[in-house]
Amino acid sequence: MSAGNPVQEEHRRMTREFLAQARELGYGDLCDYYWYHTIDVGNGLVTPGVYDYRYSLEAFCFPESLRGMQVLDVGAATGFFSFEFEKRGGAVVSTELPSLLDIDKFPGESMEHTLKKLEGMMPAQSSYSDEQCQQLFHRQRLEHFYNCFLIAPFEFCRKRLNSQVTRRFTTVYNLSPETVGGDQFDFIFLGDVLLHTVYPLKALAAAARLCRGTLVLAQGLAETPGDLPVMLYVGGEAPGMDEVSWWWPNYACFEKMLKKLGFPHVELKGYHQGIVRPGGGSFNRAVIHASR
Repeated sequence: MSAGNPVQEEHRRMTREFLAQARELGYGDLCDYYWYHTIDVGNGLVTPGVYDYRYSLEAFCFPESLRGMQVLDVGAATGFFSFEFEKRGGAVVSTELPSLLDIDKFPGESMEHTLKKLEGMMPAQSSYSDEQCQQLFHRQRLEHFYNCFLIAPFEFCRKRLNSQVTRRFTTVYNLSPETVGGDQFDFIFLGDVLLHTVYPLKALAAAARLCRGTLVLAQGLAETPGDLPVMLYVGGEAPGMDEVSWWWPNYACFEKMLKKLGFPHVELKGYHQGIVRPGGGSFNRAVIHASR
C-alpha cells in the first residue's frame, strides 16, 4: 500500500500517540510490541491493533451475560475477546502457543520459511519499520519476538485492566483438561484459529471435546457453488507460498463436521467485516455457533 494511504496514515498516527502516552505514563518503550487487537486499557490509552472489533461485537452474537460460565478463548493473541468475555461475567481461560516453534508448518517446511512468511506479512499487519523487521525475524531473536508478539502485549493489557483471566500455553491440537486447567467449558471461542492449522479437523475435535455448551467459530469461509461440503486448499505449490494458512472449509463442511463431533445445532449467525490495519485490506468473516 502506498505512502499517504489514509488507513496507513491513521494507524501510524495512532501508534505514535500510543507509544508517547505509554512513555508518559511510565510504561517504558513498547515499540517492539505487536498489537493484534485494538483494546482500550483506560487512561485514554488505546492499543494500535491490527484488528479493531470494538464496533462489530454485535455481529458475533455472543450472550449478553456469561455469568457463572466457564469460558475458553483459544488462540487469544492480545486478548480482546478474553477480556470481553470476562466483562460479561465469564470465568475465562485464554490460550496461546507455548513458543513460535509451535506455529503450524506445512510438512517439510522449516522455521526459516515461517519466519520469512511472517516478515513478509508484517508491513500490512504491524507498525514495524523495515529495520525492525530485519532485526526481529531471525532465529537468534526468536524468543524476543515471541515475547513481543504473544506474551508481553497480553500481559500489558491484563495488568492495565486488572483482569483475572487465566493464561495457558498449548497448541490447539493439545487442548485437554491438563493443558487448560478445566474439564469442560460452557462456552468456547475460536477466532481465526483453524485457518492457521494444517489439520483443521484435528484441531476442531480437540476443542469440541472440552465443550459442554456452545462453540463459536469466526473465520473466513470458502466460496463454493452448491451445497457440497468442501475444504479448499489455499497453501500454494511451493514452500513459503502461503500466509501460514492452508485450508478454508465452506459452511456445509463446517456444519457436517460439527454435527459429527456432537453438536446437533449448528447455525451460521452472519458475518463480521472490518479493515486490516495498517495495510487497509478488508475482510468478511463468518460467525458460526454450534451447541450441544
